Amino acid sequence: MPSVRALACPASLKGVLSAREAAAALAEGLQAWAAVDQLPVADGGEGTLDVLHHALGGEWQEADVSDAFGHRRRARWLELSFGHAVVEAAEAIPLDRERLDPLAASSRGLGELILAVGSPRELLVGLGGTANVDGGAGLLDVLDGLPVPTRVVCDVDVPLLDAARVFAAQKGATPGEAAELEARLAARSDLAPYAQLPGAGAAGGLGAAFASLGAELVPGAARVLDLVGFDPSPYDVVVTGEGTVDATTVRGKAPGEVARRCRVAGVRCVVFGGRVVEPVEGVETIALSGEPARARADLMELGLGLGRFHPAG
Repeated sequence: MPSVRALACPASLKGVLSAREAAAALAEGLQAWAAVDQLPVADGGEGTLDVLHHALGGEWQEADVSDAFGHRRRARWLELSFGHAVVEAAEAIPLDRERLDPLAASSRGLGELILAVGSPRELLVGLGGTANVDGGAGLLDVLDGLPVPTRVVCDVDVPLLDAARVFAAQKGATPGEAAELEARLAARSDLAPYAQLPGAGAAGGLGAAFASLGAELVPGAARVLDLVGFDPSPYDVVVTGEGTVDATTVRGKAPGEVARRCRVAGVRCVVFGGRVVEPVEGVETIALSGEPARARADLMELGLGLGRFHPAG
């Protein structure tokens, strides 16, 4: 048996591999030289439901809702055994690279999904990976309150206006459109008291909208890692990553939080990115090929190659 213990705990590579698929590919390479455990991670954005279901179980439920542009879609949510429910915004109003129109995209479908869930003991809402930059206007058209205590896990810790300043371009906005979206958000008097909260700008400003309804905003990566039982201390090396590693990786994304906890624990951490725009300070950051068709092979090769450089490997 290998004497080295490794943990494969990537987030999803959006539109390419789920977190579970990425963890399996990494593990296939790592197992050539280490005893490997797999723990897919998320931060409130795309794939959060799958990660929580993998770790906690629960029953899948579905509802018919509007997507960001008013088309009907089936959205999943997760009913946990202890009476809590988990909703992922990206299930209802996902960012779709085939249609990028942040000026028109609405968060209404997320409100419809929450209504469909009913009244669990507690509601957990994951924010991230959505098409909208509407400051939750569509959501608030549907919901005038929250039926149960609600915690909102935010994939980034940014204030409200950063929904436009930082993230609108990723959703297809030109510089002029981003400025218009920022002006719209700045004019929202109902959101002004919550505009500076960490996470207010998550999912196109949905963080601020939920705060206005009385929800508690919490760091998504930290909350999800706690729920799935992430603990780096038994391992010699932890490998995490996502599709693009940039400045936002350490502003609330799961790989950034994994890296932070590994530094605290004194455990070697390797962060990969399909693309690396800005490396994560204090840990090894490795860029893959960036070719979606090669993602699985890239991760297998990364896992295998790390054995050549690990002191105990």
